[in-house]
Amino acid sequence: MWSISQERMLTFIVAAAVAVGVASLLLILRAILFRLLHQWARKTQTDVDNIIVTALGMPSILWCIVGGLYSGIALASLPPRLSHSLEFVLTALLILSVTLATANILSRLTTRYAERALMAVPITGLSQALVKWVVLLLGLFILLNSMGISITPLLTALGVGGLAVALALQDTLSNFFAGLHILVEKPVRVGDYIKLQSGEEGYVEDIGWRTTRLRMLPNNMVIIPNGKLAQSIITNFYLPEKRMALLIPVSVSYDTDPEHVERVLIEEATKAAGEVQGLLPDPPPFVRFIPGFGDSSLDFTLICQVSEFTDQYLVQHELRKRIFKRFREEGIEIPFPQRVVHLRKAGSEQETIGGTGHKPYR
Repeated sequence: MWSISQERMLTFIVAAAVAVGVASLLLILRAILFRLLHQWARKTQTDVDNIIVTALGMPSILWCIVGGLYSGIALASLPPRLSHSLEFVLTALLILSVTLATANILSRLTTRYAERALMAVPITGLSQALVKWVVLLLGLFILLNSMGISITPLLTALGVGGLAVALALQDTLSNFFAGLHILVEKPVRVGDYIKLQSGEEGYVEDIGWRTTRLRMLPNNMVIIPNGKLAQSIITNFYLPEKRMALLIPVSVSYDTDPEHVERVLIEEATKAAGEVQGLLPDPPPFVRFIPGFGDSSLDFTLICQVSEFTDQYLVQHELRKRIFKRFREEGIEIPFPQRVVHLRKAGSEQETIGGTGHKPYR
């Protein structure tokens, strides 16, 4: 009896030593191979090889360990039932790691291809998640098939239970399909600056499977359910293009020549187009005598083009300073409102007389 135990112990020790030795050898070969692959990837012009090598880095370590354990199990005199169970666990780990590696590679390659080819459907968190889930489901089916489990009854059971799941996750599924609708119809895209009917506005950071994230100008993040976003009235300041018209109202005194005002405004805007960031020289700026005749002023509108929505703030800041300085130099008066109030003394028959008007700024 003792000799049999010693023999089994020796077999286990030899199997463990072989497993460690094979795993160590595979890890050394892996390190050498990946060093050569990284050197080769840095020399190529494409980044596809970099994506594949990076994605296979961690799973390959698991593959080396699994290879060593397979060798050890093959040498150890284990009971058939235990040996079969261990081999099944190792096979499941191998299939799972290959599936995860494939999902990461396809997700990154999809993103890269979309960025290079400028695909109509933007790549977002939702689209990346769809690619990963499809690959994971295929890997699950392969794992179940290796276990000897038929997939057809499973699909039937999932179809029957799908109705209950849909009712339980109605809100989540609604947001999920709303996200798909947004991706396909493209009312908003990642990177667009939008404003919702409820007042929230900002850059679209990501369209996920349940929510869409907006980064506001103060650098805060607004999280909006996809269902709410799909039902909201949206102003997209990047459609059909980023360039937009900027309207700056200007009021002057009635004593001012309108042609003089128009010439001054166009000169200042044209000069600023080459100096102020975001102000476009083409199409050239122009002035319209709109809304026209105010209560106490002549009202003009300076119209120019800016590169995108957020450029309007700096452009307005610089143009208003330049226009104000030029109006002073040209002697153009800018009216401002004033109010005259007459007070009646106690016991006097004099009535209070109020009035409003605009006094020119000099």
